[in-house]
Amino acid sequence: MFYLSELLRAAVYDSSGKKVGRVSEVAASTTEKPPRICFLLLKDGQSADVRSIPWAEVGEIDRGQIRLRISEDRLGSGRPDESFLLLRNDLLDQQIIDVNGRKVVRVNDLLLEKRSSEQGSDLLLSAVDIGLGGALRRLLQGTVPHRWLRRLEGRVKQTIIPWNFVDLIEEDPHRRVKLHISHQMLGQLHPADIADIMEELSAKERSSILSALDDATVAEILPEICPRLRKSILDAVGLERASDIIEEMEPDDAADVLAELPEATTEDLLEDMDEEEAAEIEELLEFSEDSAGGRMTTDYVALPHTADVESARLLLRDARDAGELPEQFNTVFLVDESGLLMGSVSLVRLLVADPQDILDDLKSGPLISIEEEATETDVIEMFDKYNLLSLAVVDDQMHLTGVVTVDDVVSILHRK
Repeated sequence: MFYLSELLRAAVYDSSGKKVGRVSEVAASTTEKPPRICFLLLKDGQSADVRSIPWAEVGEIDRGQIRLRISEDRLGSGRPDESFLLLRNDLLDQQIIDVNGRKVVRVNDLLLEKRSSEQGSDLLLSAVDIGLGGALRRLLQGTVPHRWLRRLEGRVKQTIIPWNFVDLIEEDPHRRVKLHISHQMLGQLHPADIADIMEELSAKERSSILSALDDATVAEILPEICPRLRKSILDAVGLERASDIIEEMEPDDAADVLAELPEATTEDLLEDMDEEEAAEIEELLEFSEDSAGGRMTTDYVALPHTADVESARLLLRDARDAGELPEQFNTVFLVDESGLLMGSVSLVRLLVADPQDILDDLKSGPLISIEEEATETDVIEMFDKYNLLSLAVVDDQMHLTGVVTVDDVVSILHRK
């Protein structure tokens, strides 16, 4: 096991024992997990030229000295291309994401592990040191005896994160290869966790992450981001992509986000969107934000109250296969041919009913709904009184116009 700080500035000697320079950088391949060290980069202190040594040509490493298997005349020159990870330049003192801890941390040192392989031995990037021990090691490396330094490190708490639990924050959007590799794990986190992480980052770092995530993932993250950052994020991705992201969002979330933007920006985004989806969101924007209409979504499941269970299941299966089922789906609402609300059936009851049963005979009673202009307080009271997971919203003629779901109520209560 080695720390990067122990390799940097280490004296390097060729196979004849001649000193050829000191380690200035360590390059690793990002196409392997964990990253494998491929080159050591050297400077001799007398020129600005950089020479490279393949890891396979490194022999012994002992007490800050490195012995090579080759002579000086076989050393290469130049730096590896940008697809390689330069551990000193790209990682030390940089912020990275602790995927397991769901937070942003700063790199104080890196732990490198030597493992046997068919070619002899590999040196792998094993973990990240984010603790005081790593900071002390770098500060005192080369100024105190090695054994003293190890003894001092032992007195402070070690904070190590395995490499498979970290994710790079790459500020340069042109390094597409590295971005694709580095943000695969980040995309597997819950959108709320990614939102928390992004709020800790600079604008450039957020832009880097946004360029590596697809529109659907960003659409899930955006409602979780604090309102003051949403506009800057949409501005950063540009009008065309911002419209695509808004289209991916749940209608109520999209309306909430657009309601916070300047009117001119909202109009530009809606104009660039699919006409049908834009119309749906515009309808929601007409309601006051703190009303039932302003909190409802138009993404719900409504079926004819005269349909049988077998037909209902087939319709739901088709909607599932087409990706058209709402994210929060626990209730089937029943309507007549004019859209008048007739009742509701829980998804669980629909699953266990006989195929020939009629939906109208399965509905829960009494009929529970709320008018579009009702206040947030009225909505909360209805959910509390009837222990609801979803609540139908109707117009003044009892036509179903939307649904408020329990996650919206939780958001209201959290804000209050």
